[in-house]
Amino acid sequence: MEPTLVDGQGLIGLRWPRVRRGEVRCVEHPERPGFWLVKRVERVDGDRLTVTSDNDKVAAVDSRSFGPVTAAGSYRVVVAIPRRWM
Repeated sequence: MEPTLVDGQGLIGLRWPRVRRGEVRCVEHPERPGFWLVKRVERVDGDRLTVTSDNDKVAAVDSRSFGPVTAAGSYRVVVAIPRRWM
């Protein structure tokens, strides 16, 4: 998610039922249960989300590789904690 977030940065997320385009969300990888991804919502289609990485210059794991994900169980990132506080 660079440049928006950097590796090792802490996040606080809340289960937020309403999903909007442009939000940063934590979603579970659809093919790897228990593996969470932080991505930006590009499209909302009912209960399905198309999520993408902010850095399109690198090979990212996002909806371009695995398709839309479910909104259920995702978290809206509400606070990004600076690394210097970690």
